Amino acid sequence: MAATKKKAVRKAKKGESIRQVAAIPFRLNARGDVEVMLVTSRTTRRFIVPKGWPMKGKSGRKAATIEAREEAGVLGKTLKEPAGTYSYWKRLANRFVRVDVVVYLLEVTEELADWQEAKRRQRAWLPPADAALLIDEPDLSTLVATLTIARPEPLNPA
Repeated sequence: MAATKKKAVRKAKKGESIRQVAAIPFRLNARGDVEVMLVTSRTTRRFIVPKGWPMKGKSGRKAATIEAREEAGVLGKTLKEPAGTYSYWKRLANRFVRVDVVVYLLEVTEELADWQEAKRRQRAWLPPADAALLIDEPDLSTLVATLTIARPEPLNPA
């Protein structure tokens, strides 16, 4: 168990809030519509977004970028400002704890054919509305369903 997870579990046992970081990988399809990538969790196989514990010496944004590479096999540019937050109940050995998650958008520029958790996860590109239907966490589902990506204005509007 990573030191940051151990620290988070200790905080949770004291009743303190704990946090994680997450990335919502996205791309524009051929029609210019936004698609988001979901991955399956390792144990329950539910659809989620790549997420993990904060990393010592790394910003939340950087940690979210690393989680996306490890869990979803995607590389790209993580936007500076968080897209939002959500909370969920994490199952520990003998209790549930509330975890607050800061979410960053990651504009995917490359999908790796082989990545760290490829054998333990599946990934899927979906329109945000469809992705939201597959996500069990209500706050994350709402965040994905209402996702807006600021696109640059065309230089020569028709």
